[in-house]
Amino acid sequence: MSALDESARRLDEGALRALVPRVLAGLVRRGEDFDAAEDALQEALLEALRAWPEHPPRDGQAWLATVATRRLVDARRSEVARHRREEQTYAEPRPAATEAGDDTLFLLFCCCHPALAPASQVALTLRAVGGLTTREIADAFYVPEATMAQRISRAKRALQGRRLDQPGDLAVVLRVLYLAYTAGHAGRMDLAGEAIRLARQLTLATEEPEAGGLLALMLLNHARLPARLDREGRIVTLDRQDRGLWDRRETAEGVRVLQSALAMQSEERRPGRYQVEAAIAALHDDAASAEETDWPQILAWYDDLVALTDDPVRQDPAAVLGRAVAVGHVLGAAAGLRETDRLRDPIGERHRWHAVRGHLHELGGDLPAAATAYAEAARRATNVAERDHLVRQAARARAAERSRTAATYR
Repeated sequence: MSALDESARRLDEGALRALVPRVLAGLVRRGEDFDAAEDALQEALLEALRAWPEHPPRDGQAWLATVATRRLVDARRSEVARHRREEQTYAEPRPAATEAGDDTLFLLFCCCHPALAPASQVALTLRAVGGLTTREIADAFYVPEATMAQRISRAKRALQGRRLDQPGDLAVVLRVLYLAYTAGHAGRMDLAGEAIRLARQLTLATEEPEAGGLLALMLLNHARLPARLDREGRIVTLDRQDRGLWDRRETAEGVRVLQSALAMQSEERRPGRYQVEAAIAALHDDAASAEETDWPQILAWYDDLVALTDDPVRQDPAAVLGRAVAVGHVLGAAAGLRETDRLRDPIGERHRWHAVRGHLHELGGDLPAAATAYAEAARRATNVAERDHLVRQAARARAAERSRTAATYR
């Protein structure tokens, strides 16, 4: 485990996650090599562990930047061939000034550099911007820690010697940022909040409607987070959530942002994926109860979402399964199940395909089939929380069928 990973556990976690990406961004913006800058920052963090308990600095960010700068100077001075030039340039290191604006946003674009593969972009963003440890990122991707460490190291090596003046395009940044948010939404609240903060910065930096769509989608989903788990930490499905716990201010902000993004569209420029998904989320948030959900409108938006990808093989499984659920609520459970039958070949091995069929069977009143589908989904689930939830769903369907059968013979 790296020194930075060890420091993340020993320093105040919230303070560390706020400082580390900003200091690293300042060093990279100054022209420092990404890998060397992170190594220097690791050493600065170790020094902070020793010095801060007795002599806490007034400005932790400037302190870390100054010490990291000195470490970079020391590394340069060790290169004999460049000794004189480096000594002249860095003879008296000064405290690094904090950049005006948000350096974290700059660092986000650097992590999405086109020289990197998509998986590396996400991993490096979670590491450098989100402040996650290598182990945490590995757990999120269900790979060994050593594998993820190699992936991150390769990403940093790929940036060596490159001037970071050609960061990834906005579409890549939006995708990576949403993946980072999803990791936070699954349990790391600080990362989800950071993703929303960065999305707000993006909406100020660009007039692209999809940036607004992404921010709206995050806000509308995040508004429901307080009701997503019960007191025992178990998943609560959307139809059973206590809507009084939803953050209505966040919902209102999400709706305002979405309306602004949609207002920028025209006949030639249709809403993109994030705007469409935000519109679906807004309709769910707007319903006072599960029974009052406007499923016809949701189905219409799902039609638009699925139509964004012409190739059925490349369609987002979550989108096509979500549409099948909407079809079930609008046209009946049997119609929804026929939609899932059509999707059996491309995604029939996924646990969510079986979970959706369980929901549709339950919607149609076939509780034995629902229990079987939920149990199969649980068997295929890789996430412990989802597996336990699906096991409970299967047990609930079986119990309801037993009660119904007993009532028949009374």
